[in-house]
Amino acid sequence: MPGLSGRLEAPTLVALAASAIRKKILAGELQPGERLLEEPLTAELDVSRAPLREALRILESEGLVVTRPRRGSFVATLTDEDVYEIMTLRSALERMAFELGLPVKDAALLEPARAALEEMVRCAQEQDRGALVLAGYAFHSALIRIAKHRRLEEIYASLQQQLLVCMSRNLVVRERFYEDLDEHVARHRRLLELVEAGDADAALAELAVHGEHSFRHVTPLEENRA
Repeated sequence: MPGLSGRLEAPTLVALAASAIRKKILAGELQPGERLLEEPLTAELDVSRAPLREALRILESEGLVVTRPRRGSFVATLTDEDVYEIMTLRSALERMAFELGLPVKDAALLEPARAALEEMVRCAQEQDRGALVLAGYAFHSALIRIAKHRRLEEIYASLQQQLLVCMSRNLVVRERFYEDLDEHVARHRRLLELVEAGDADAALAELAVHGEHSFRHVTPLEENRA
């Protein structure tokens, strides 16, 4: 049944291509502003131009790629001001979730965070930085849900792709200067342990190193804003 096979295969190729490029962007293998050349990508991903272009359209809708008329597709960039606004907003939302949700009354609410942490462990062991960023977002998103506040969850989810780009840059720079992947995961494990213990003050203090304070400490952002 070639017709049916064709209908099933094309979306699969598109999804695989989008996933592969997304991971490369989040792992820092494709740099902000870098042009995404079709010929090398089709060869590397073993796809034709049609599914590749559709994959790039998906990534553009996610905010990870920008396409410029007659110039092609590029990895999206964020200015220092963009990063500052995104990360300070993220910190405010996460603090609100902790203030509303701690101590956690329903232990089942923490199961998604535990699962995300285990995925982070796997990604760190396999040196899969792109997947590690995705798992890190899932971890923080799961902790937002301890507040049981629908609008808070929706606002946080609306920032997903921008947060992924920021978290990707954060991971690359932290690893370059003073934190390996195992230490990155251990930092998240400490945060979860404090949340599980219901220690709101200690959890909020630990949370600060996951937000804009951590990011600004290891990037030129502070220097540029000085």
